[in-house]
Order: sequence, then structure tokens, then C-alpha cells
Amino acid sequence: MSGLLNVPVPSLPLAATGLLLLAQAGQPVASHFPHEPVARHERTVAAADLLAKVRGCVPISRRYYRSDAGAPARIPVCGTEGAVFWTADLDIDCDGRPGAHCNRRTDPWFSRATAYQQSDGRPLSAETLPYIVVPAPSSRWKPREHGVRGGSVAAVVHGDRVQYAVVGDAGPADLIGEASYATAAGLGLPTDPRRGGAPSGVTYIVFKNSRATPIEDHAAAVETGERLARRFAGTAVRRARTDGR
Repeated sequence: MSGLLNVPVPSLPLAATGLLLLAQAGQPVASHFPHEPVARHERTVAAADLLAKVRGCVPISRRYYRSDAGAPARIPVCGTEGAVFWTADLDIDCDGRPGAHCNRRTDPWFSRATAYQQSDGRPLSAETLPYIVVPAPSSRWKPREHGVRGGSVAAVVHGDRVQYAVVGDAGPADLIGEASYATAAGLGLPTDPRRGGAPSGVTYIVFKNSRATPIEDHAAAVETGERLARRFAGTAVRRARTDGR
């Protein structure tokens, strides 16, 4: 993860002796020690760092959600400083602009519309854009009252993987636990709209009052997500470099 070379360093007396011998032999000493700085790297926030911050739940939803129609309502939306979160399943959302993997043939529930649109007015693409689905506003929970709206940035965690995404669609008012085809692919989950996703163990962390602009710019979501995740997890940014001095 760092750019440092794995070179054994002799003890100081031996190093000094080596330099003296090189100088006496007329060989250049400077060539044995790099003077150019090594590239600096920011430490990516690990899944475990994020999950450690969401172990307890202070419910902010007035009632609990179901993971699927007919399932018991057992999933609260939780609040903490800087974020809201929930842990549920992951159903595949293939809505939006049709493509090779998301269309009426592959997905019997396919819809060409998404609750939020790109900057050019077109629906989002579930195939190419990692996004999550939030429940439609209701007396159960009103997302906007907690800083969650279209384009808000989220970290979706499953196992040891973190996928940054945006809030891109809205679902039924009593169900929770859904994300786009691209989100599932980024987490290494099966992407079949009928049988893909994960039955449980997916944590959705939405950073309050965040926004990726434009909504379809995934690089902007990743940049914002990584910055907010470091702040949320309290992870110090580690940089490795040498300056030749």
C-alpha cells in the first residue's frame, strides 16, 4: 500500500563504513540513496472501520421496515453523528435506462424510470451507476428530514468490501434493502435481477447532507464518499513519502 522499497538498511557503523569505502574507490555515493519522493498514498477506509461505527442503533424511523413483501418488519433506520444507516438484504434494482442486463426481458419488474434523473434529464442507468434505493417518504420515515435526498452519497458494506454509491431511486414506503445492478457487481454479489443480491448482512451508510454532482458522476461519489468515510470512521490519513533529506 505504500510506495516504499523493501531494502535492508545496515546499522549506522556499517553504513558509514560503506560510504567511506565507496568514496575512497571514487564511486558516486548519491546513487545509492533515492532523492526523488515516493508517491504518497491515502489509506482507504476498510469495511471493518465503518462497521465499527454502526454497531449500536438509535432508531430514527418511527416504525420498522420489511426486507421483502410479507416478511416481518424488523429493520430500523438508525441515526448517528454525520450519517444514517440500516442493515438489510440487497435486492437488485435494474430500473432506469435499459441495457444488455437491465431490460424487460431480464427483469419482470423493470421500469424505465428512476426517482432521480441525470443532469441531462434522462433516467439513471442501474447497469453502470452504483446507486441505492431508499423508501419513499411516509409517516414511517422522511429521509429529507435527516439529510438524505437524491444524489446523497452512501457507503454500502458487505463482508470486507465497500462500494460507494448515490441515492438514486425510491422504493415502496414499507420496504428497505435494495441497490442497483452496478452496486451489487461492485460488491461481488450475484447480479441477476430475479435471484441476485444478498439475503442479509448488507449495511447502507448514507452521509447526511452529502451530494455527488452531477448524480451520474461515480468518480465524484467515490471522492466524496472516501473523504466522508475517513471522517466518519475517524481514520487518520496515512501518507508514506521520502524527501531525500
